Amino acid sequence: MAEPTPRRNESRLRPAPLLFEPAEDTADPEHFFDLESMDDPRALLSRATELSQAFRAAADRAVEYQAIAAAQLADPRRFDRLTPAAIAERAQWTEDYAKKMVEFGQDLLRGVEAHGPADLG
Repeated sequence: MAEPTPRRNESRLRPAPLLFEPAEDTADPEHFFDLESMDDPRALLSRATELSQAFRAAADRAVEYQAIAAAQLADPRRFDRLTPAAIAERAQWTEDYAKKMVEFGQDLLRGVEAHGPADLG
């Protein structure tokens, strides 16, 4: 399970850089961040672990931004606010999940120590 994402006042560990694949190489389904060309299993494990951690950190951060956006869209002060059902439809979530994401986003916006995305489902 991924570790909780640090809050705004905590320093974030910088994950390994996600290098973009050249367009001609991405057509090969076996090509993935040049891992297939690594011969040393120690180096392969190290780089694959770095990538795994980077993707996990990026996914956690993206979920936080989804939650913030959901909270902003549901804000009753907005004249064009959306219902949880409308947010769920746009994000391809269930309505219950949208409600939880709105609450999570509200906590993030207030700076409250919120539970991470693993606790939403």
